[in-house]
Amino acid sequence: MDRLWAPWRMAYIDDMDGDGPAGGCFLCAARDADDDRRALVVLRRPLVFAILNRYPYNNGHTLVVPNAHKGEMDTLSDDEMLALMAATRDVMAAFRRSFRPDGFNVGINLGRPAGAGLPEHLHVHVVPRWSGDTNFMPVLGDTKVLPQSLQDSYDRVVAALAEDAPSC
Repeated sequence: MDRLWAPWRMAYIDDMDGDGPAGGCFLCAARDADDDRRALVVLRRPLVFAILNRYPYNNGHTLVVPNAHKGEMDTLSDDEMLALMAATRDVMAAFRRSFRPDGFNVGINLGRPAGAGLPEHLHVHVVPRWSGDTNFMPVLGDTKVLPQSLQDSYDRVVAALAEDAPSC
């Protein structure tokens, strides 16, 4: 049997509770970080921010997050909801320019039974998709092959977002 080594996945396995290594909210930790590149924060706005997912489903998998630590949509103010959707739109536009995906998966998992790894802090998943981006590896090898590093993805999306004027 061939092996594809992915040692970075061990951090995910070790952190299956979704709360981050220090037991706190990893999204709040990213929000409060002073080094955006290290924290993978690609966008900051007054009410929301966006961060690359450290354990992506696909290249460029981004989380758009309200700054406030809230777990349910009905707890967001109208301004927070608008800012969340506007940032989601702007992240998608930046990916269209810089990565040229054929489509996107955009979604919110509310509650652990719905797949939320961190149900206490709501976030929108933005996953760029390309025709033919799936292959036999996830089915037969239970492994997803990503052809680009997180830092390369970070550099490309930050450059594309810098072209936009903030809308919210």
